[in-house]
Amino acid sequence: MKKLAILFAATAGVVFINGQKIQQKDIPGSVQFGLQKQFPDAKNVKWEKENGNYEAGFKSKGTEYSVLLNASGSIMETEIPVSINSLSAPIKQFIAQKYPNQKIKEAAKITDAKGIVTYEAETGGKDLIFDSKGNFLREIKD
Repeated sequence: MKKLAILFAATAGVVFINGQKIQQKDIPGSVQFGLQKQFPDAKNVKWEKENGNYEAGFKSKGTEYSVLLNASGSIMETEIPVSINSLSAPIKQFIAQKYPNQKIKEAAKITDAKGIVTYEAETGGKDLIFDSKGNFLREIKD
């Protein structure tokens, strides 16, 4: 009985972890249309469901994108990777002071539906979000 419980727990864990990834055939037409309207050359799109919204990961014109769309197909935000060196001095200084001995693993530029740009720096299992001037906004645990 104990082995059965462990097997069930392991299976449920795998299903839960992979539950976020979804196949293209399971994406509503409105969401696919919204993505194709903005990114007609998007190919090999990897889809995930995130808090009731849909995240599409793909390459377009040589750039990697992560696009968050709502159920009606409207783009909520677009994220593209940027080099760590391109982050502004205030961002780098903040991280050096508040997170000493932690290196920035990845960086991204995020543009929301209103055109507001923020920057994300991943360090120590956290995503740190900054405004376009380098002011710290919030921390998101991965």
